[in-house]
Amino acid sequence: MTDGRPKSPPARARKAATRSCTLTVEIAGEEADETAWTCLGEHDPTEITAEVAAAIAGEISLPALDTTASLMLSDDDAVRLLNKQWRGFDKPTNVLSFPMQAPPGVRGAGPLEIGDIIIAEQTLVREAAEMGISVHDHFRHLVLHGLLHLLGYDHENDDEAEVMEALETRILATLGVADPYAGTDVMAPDGAATPNRPGERLR
Repeated sequence: MTDGRPKSPPARARKAATRSCTLTVEIAGEEADETAWTCLGEHDPTEITAEVAAAIAGEISLPALDTTASLMLSDDDAVRLLNKQWRGFDKPTNVLSFPMQAPPGVRGAGPLEIGDIIIAEQTLVREAAEMGISVHDHFRHLVLHGLLHLLGYDHENDDEAEVMEALETRILATLGVADPYAGTDVMAPDGAATPNRPGERLR
């Protein structure tokens, strides 16, 4: 005879039910060789990326228990070609995102590959100098921005931009990075390479 209360699940089931979702980012491609990217100095891009991914996982609901993405550390020439091919802008930009996202509402056990992001070193360095911030803080922002695109966030209009930028600002604050959108007002629509000066926003 039972008292009508459900039995406690086995310890293994309880552990699985309470397991945290993770976002893992692999730095991939030939450019992953640290000698190819020197702009971060003593800061390890793998460690920075892992910190950003963990901060995202702590703030939003991921599409799968194990969610993965890849990051390529690249340069202006390669990013310019991709920007022209896929977006119609014949110029380099800071970060490009190529989503491979599951349909809306799909939440599986994972692992789920959500896509790739690529960052141009020269544009990263130039923008950081123009904004008067450290290169590694701007790198954090570009990684965050690119990953949020893979997770379905966008800024095609003011309402979308407001949501995405507020989320970016909140997550960056947990990493000790100041609000990168302070003082901005309107979205720049043309895909220019220096997007985050006053009055402009990340694409």
